[in-house]
Amino acid sequence: MKKKSGPRILTLDIETLPFEGYFWDIWEQNIGLDMITVEWTILSYAAKWLGEPGMIYEDTLGRGKSKVRDDKRLLKNLHKLLHEADIVIAQNGKRFDIRKINARFLIEGYKPYSPIRVIDTKNEAKRVAAVTSTRLEWLSKYLTDVPKSKHKKFPGFELWLEALKDNPKVRAEVRKYNWRDVVATEKLYLRLRPWIKSHPNLAAYEPGHGPRCPKCKSHRIQWRGYEVTQQSRFRRMQCTDCGGWSREKQTTIEKTARSQLLAN
Repeated sequence: MKKKSGPRILTLDIETLPFEGYFWDIWEQNIGLDMITVEWTILSYAAKWLGEPGMIYEDTLGRGKSKVRDDKRLLKNLHKLLHEADIVIAQNGKRFDIRKINARFLIEGYKPYSPIRVIDTKNEAKRVAAVTSTRLEWLSKYLTDVPKSKHKKFPGFELWLEALKDNPKVRAEVRKYNWRDVVATEKLYLRLRPWIKSHPNLAAYEPGHGPRCPKCKSHRIQWRGYEVTQQSRFRRMQCTDCGGWSREKQTTIEKTARSQLLAN
């Protein structure tokens, strides 16, 4: 069983190797299953626990061209990592990273890792604001101090071509690319966090420490007015650390007075 000393929040990013197959054109192709000769696999993953300095990284390189697509050892360690997490932060994670990881686990016969909550920074940015783009390249440029990495030594698709050849010079570039995206995603999450309405209540993972901000667990919260619903009223709080808003669970309107309220 994993240790429960509070919510374990993991920022995660994966890189995958492409399919290989046959096709006749480059536009609007409907590629049949019998046209695929090699399935996709995971090339690498990078991860970081929130609040901890170390970076976790693993790839399938360095063992020869014939083993670049062998991600079994990587999957084993990635499964353990996800089993330790309570919350996973990922850019486009709900649509891509987590589903891709789960696909590989299913194919290789893994049992489910412990349930996690996924916070997708791409989805949250889109929900919060009409940003120019929800791509990490734009979001990290304007909302963080860590611009999204670009593999300059191996531009475009060349990075994956050289990875498939197990080019020893490509490994550092893959690691740098993967690492930078994790750092950018973590900082993007922290920027978006006070705006995320459906954020998991972090204080609930360690109850009994007094009123705390549900988004960052800070005790530095101030009463600032009321949140009024159709049938009740609650004291409203703002965290002076992250800026997030929350409210008390108990209504300020007595039961008798509440029963006298009319519904629209």
